[in-house]
Amino acid sequence: MSASQVDVVVLGAGMVGVSAALHLQAAGRSVAIVDRHPTPAGETSYGNSGVIEGSVIEPHYFPRDLRKLWRYARNATSEANYHLSALASVAPWLFAYWRAGAGEAAARSARGLLPLIRAAIPEHDALIAQADAEHLVRRGGWVKLYRSEPGWAKAKADAERARAAGMRIDALDAAGLAALEPALRGALAGAMHMRDAVSVQDPGDLAAAYGRLFLARGGRHLVGDARSLAEIGQGWTVSTGAGTLAARDVVVALGPWSDDVFRALGYRLPLGVKRGYHLHYAAEGNATLARPVYDADGGFVLAPMSRGVRLTTGAEFARRDAPPTPVQIDKTSAVARQIFPLGAPVEPTPWLGRRPCLPDMLPVIGRGWRHRGLWFDFGHQHLGLTLGPASGRLLAELVTHAEPFIDPAPYRAERFA
Repeated sequence: MSASQVDVVVLGAGMVGVSAALHLQAAGRSVAIVDRHPTPAGETSYGNSGVIEGSVIEPHYFPRDLRKLWRYARNATSEANYHLSALASVAPWLFAYWRAGAGEAAARSARGLLPLIRAAIPEHDALIAQADAEHLVRRGGWVKLYRSEPGWAKAKADAERARAAGMRIDALDAAGLAALEPALRGALAGAMHMRDAVSVQDPGDLAAAYGRLFLARGGRHLVGDARSLAEIGQGWTVSTGAGTLAARDVVVALGPWSDDVFRALGYRLPLGVKRGYHLHYAAEGNATLARPVYDADGGFVLAPMSRGVRLTTGAEFARRDAPPTPVQIDKTSAVARQIFPLGAPVEPTPWLGRRPCLPDMLPVIGRGWRHRGLWFDFGHQHLGLTLGPASGRLLAELVTHAEPFIDPAPYRAERFA
């Protein structure tokens, strides 16, 4: 087939890719999305807690509590799991992650994350309004529970720092928690209500709504293989089911699969993967949740979704494409029933997703320094749903040479060169 031409090809149709495509489109560029799935959110963006975060001031650092690390090493916790066969391949990344989680390196990551977090909800709100998707959104924040007194003490100190940064966080006693979420139960040391966040009843549905907006504005979504990307003259081509697509600029927004493209082009960026699972359950009796609830000690989230109560697990460290091993679902569901009356699963098989992470827990947003017209937008760790529209805006401003709304320096790919 003969080649077709657009200004920009975005590789990846998750929340990050669709958001970047919308912002590039709004800046006057003709844009096509290429993905192996025919609709948005076919992978990581489909399965998460559904929280658009507004109260985070620090990334997910590597744990440094020795007792917790010993439990991790024995695979004795519901919060984390690892494949022994994968340790040799994931150990270098884990070491880099550990190094980046303390001292000035950690402070630098926190400084880099905060501008994106501040922009996250306003940027989502603009797209929600344009996509007529308000019916998918809840404005009640989320709740973080603490079972242990040491965890609760640390949470109160963390909340003070967050309040100093302008976040709205309320400490809840038993009566306050019962008023907010009557179905929760069990002995708890305390809880925090993160009031600035919003949540959605289905993350995949929200990405799909943004995708429909992109198509309605003249964008194209083509099924193709991102690994076919090739540099041709002053631009790029990629093979799709509709023929060869050519563009002056290309954006790699493939989440955990981004290294399938950038490694072939000579980049050695330390992209790691934290795998995770979810499963939907019915609730017993008339129990309901009004907002997502995170058990800080159990390392899981219970989130009300259109399909039921979604139970999400912590991290699994394994090879990206290894077969699913959802042992954390069984461990986590037993712990979750201590705080909420989960009923039976409403689907037969847990879903497996992959979180793309750089060691410093900041995304890569900006140019590929070895090539003209190559742009990166990936590595959003646990916050892809949250940060997609904000990072998409920044990426579009860089591609179109507009004034960036925040300093792009913390997200430069060259920080790993």
